[in-house]
Amino acid sequence: MLVHWIWLAIRSGMSDRVKAAVLEHFGDPEDAFYADRGAYKNVEGLTVEDAETLEDKSLASAQKILAQCVDKDIHILTYRDAAYPARLKNISDPPLVLYYKGRLPDFDGQPLIAVVGTRKASGYGLTAAKRMGYQIAQCGGVVVSGMAFGIDGVAMTGALSAGGTVVGVLGCGADVVYPLSNRALFADTERRGCLLTEFPPGTPPNKWHFPKRNRIISGLSCGVLVVEAPKISGALITARQAADQGRDVFVVPGNIDVDTCEGSNALLREGAILARTGWDILSEYQAIYPEQVRKFDRPGKQSAYPEELERLAAEGENKPLKVAQTPRLPNKKPVCAKKDIDNGSKPLYSDVEKSLPRLTAEEQQIVDQLKQGQRLRDDVIAHTGLSAASVAAALTMLEVKGVIRRLPGNMLELK
Repeated sequence: MLVHWIWLAIRSGMSDRVKAAVLEHFGDPEDAFYADRGAYKNVEGLTVEDAETLEDKSLASAQKILAQCVDKDIHILTYRDAAYPARLKNISDPPLVLYYKGRLPDFDGQPLIAVVGTRKASGYGLTAAKRMGYQIAQCGGVVVSGMAFGIDGVAMTGALSAGGTVVGVLGCGADVVYPLSNRALFADTERRGCLLTEFPPGTPPNKWHFPKRNRIISGLSCGVLVVEAPKISGALITARQAADQGRDVFVVPGNIDVDTCEGSNALLREGAILARTGWDILSEYQAIYPEQVRKFDRPGKQSAYPEELERLAAEGENKPLKVAQTPRLPNKKPVCAKKDIDNGSKPLYSDVEKSLPRLTAEEQQIVDQLKQGQRLRDDVIAHTGLSAASVAAALTMLEVKGVIRRLPGNMLELK
């Protein structure tokens, strides 16, 4: 019964991993509820304190939560439900019960992309977040965020303005709006997607809830995009959790002189994938979701501020944004025509061969693999014997050096 799912989910002091172990051992929360102390001893990783918690057979709290959900039109999704996201189910500590308002997307049939960043974002970061949210939605992705002020909220606004589906993951009850300044965004998210949380109705936004929330944000998603994050931030925690869960980590490059970009730029140095457009991200999943992912070429000038949009409308669409403008190159002089002696035969991969002396040993191993033709990233990892983290870091450097290019579906090739 649903009340037994809630009973197990709210066992105080018991970790999510142990709750998952209890469910796996007994097969159903109701069987765990009616089990005795002797049966609990056979659960792997269960402590004496955990067993005592399970011996509390009162259903009063669970029944109260169930009644609140009915009163507040909050739906419940359990680990065994068909709509429970498969990606989230596969993390080491999945929530047994999720509460939501709105309408669930097709978690397993669409590419979900988390967008995270600092609450104290710069104008550049806010504009980039809104543009990326807009473009991810236009390319067929579902934007996931923590609904916080700053990068999270602006990315969601961008996705909603493109008509996309969004998922807001909360560190409080589904009936609690936090921060209050995002009240309108909460309402729009509920209408065009869902507000999702593992916390029962009425739960306040305590600070220790947000690290737990972050594992759900990354666990739901195919990849996590970090737009702007300082050296110590929740966004970096989410990125680390995403890497641990085997998710892709994307980063919008930031100003090297701005403290709020220090953490996100460090992720690039560690091997995260550089992203300049929504298509840079969604192209990675085109082979997995061919019916949903589509290339969107029109850039769409997205500003973080309504007054900026009004100014652009008044000045006309051809005016450049003040933030992140494309630099103009000086006029080039005419190139002299090549002589016949310049048109000799060019050996295959000649540019790559010239760059080999400045490659590290790991980078050279990857280049050797790609000389055979296009390869999947996972195949490169398997054939080189390098760790996934080492390959990710080497691929970023090879891309920066102009040696390789990334293709849709995690394919790689030499330039």
